[in-house]
Amino acid sequence: MIRVDAVWLAVEPIDMRSGADRLLARVVQVFGAAQAHHGYLFANARATRIKLLVHDGFGVWCAARRLNLGGFVWPRKGSTGTNALTLTREQFDALVLGLPWQRLEALKRITHM
Repeated sequence: MIRVDAVWLAVEPIDMRSGADRLLARVVQVFGAAQAHHGYLFANARATRIKLLVHDGFGVWCAARRLNLGGFVWPRKGSTGTNALTLTREQFDALVLGLPWQRLEALKRITHM
């Protein structure tokens, strides 16, 4: 398996026709550099497709995902005050399933019935 120590989410949408080279250029533009064992997530404008670029220390891996129904919960440009966010493993797992990853902590508690 590919080791991924950190996952970063690029808020601004990208053209899903982009391959590994264009995504890598975008990583350098947004994050400053592609760090070994880090994953970088991108989505299209409608958040119906995502791509993950992972630098494994020797090269890059590129994976794509789309859901059969619906879309991914993705922050909109300007809503976060930044172009990039870091995700926990739990948030990443929820995001790729199409779940509301920003509310995971709140969903762990039931405060009233």
